[in-house]
Amino acid sequence: MDERSVSVGRLRRVPLREVWPHEALDFTVWLQDNLEVLNEHLETPLANAEREQAAGAFSVDLVAEDDDGRPVVIENQLERSNHDHLGKLLTYLAAYEASTAIWIVAEPRAEHVKAVAWLNDSSQANVYLLKVEAVRIGDSTPAPLLTKLVGPSPESRDIATTKQERSKRHELRRRFWTELLARAKQRTRLHATISPGAGPYLSASAGKPGFGYYYGVGRHKTSVGLWIDRGKDAAKENAVIFEALATQRAAIDAAFGPGLVWDRMAGSRACKIICTLDDGGWADEGRWPEIQQETISAMERLDRALRPRISALDLAALPEQETVITAGAVE
Repeated sequence: MDERSVSVGRLRRVPLREVWPHEALDFTVWLQDNLEVLNEHLETPLANAEREQAAGAFSVDLVAEDDDGRPVVIENQLERSNHDHLGKLLTYLAAYEASTAIWIVAEPRAEHVKAVAWLNDSSQANVYLLKVEAVRIGDSTPAPLLTKLVGPSPESRDIATTKQERSKRHELRRRFWTELLARAKQRTRLHATISPGAGPYLSASAGKPGFGYYYGVGRHKTSVGLWIDRGKDAAKENAVIFEALATQRAAIDAAFGPGLVWDRMAGSRACKIICTLDDGGWADEGRWPEIQQETISAMERLDRALRPRISALDLAALPEQETVITAGAVE
């Protein structure tokens, strides 16, 4: 026999019910007494696990504490994962306002793996999904084998934070637009038929197809503008229209007042005439009334300066323009 040869045993899986016949009476009790096996797969160790804790009309398999004393709910399932247990896990998470939820299953479905990954990307809760197996080598005592399939990560926390910030931004913008439109309807009918959205812009017709007045809002600024875009293949036509209006630029600027920027928009088929107001935006909620009134006033001035000239344009009579005007924004 070669002295270098090593005797290696063969690992084999054991049916879970041979090791833990009853999920609540056997596996949950064993896990309560052996949290260190679970702690190997967690970012923060757990302690003080208690069984069958009430959560409304339900009972949580285990409620433990992390190292900051925050509750952690644990749901065990020695079978194929299902929607019922996922729903329970979320119910317990909310009921205890827990920082972490752990779901231990025998056979995880792919859709539940994806759902738990989505939870980590979409909320501040830490959610783990672990697969449990029992193994032995030869005639040894069965041993637990836990495999973490999904858990929180710095990347998922960053994604969750970004999503929450985006959701908050959308909610603030929707309220900003709701208030602005309510105030605008008392002064002008330009956007009277427009519903508030959550995006950064609201647009309405400026009287002719391809001409739109729009409001814009950023974190600390708003804007009003005219957008010229006659369609998919209309880059040349848009440039001609823009140039036709630009021939009256002095009169338009005088009618509007300072701050109007004429932008041919390099690389885009569209053109715009815009005024940006730097006195506040959706993040300056305490000053929304004055910000909105100033923005509405700018839209009224823009309409007075441009509408008669847009109405007077004979689009069919505009000359074709082979040489596109110089691109860029000019104040």
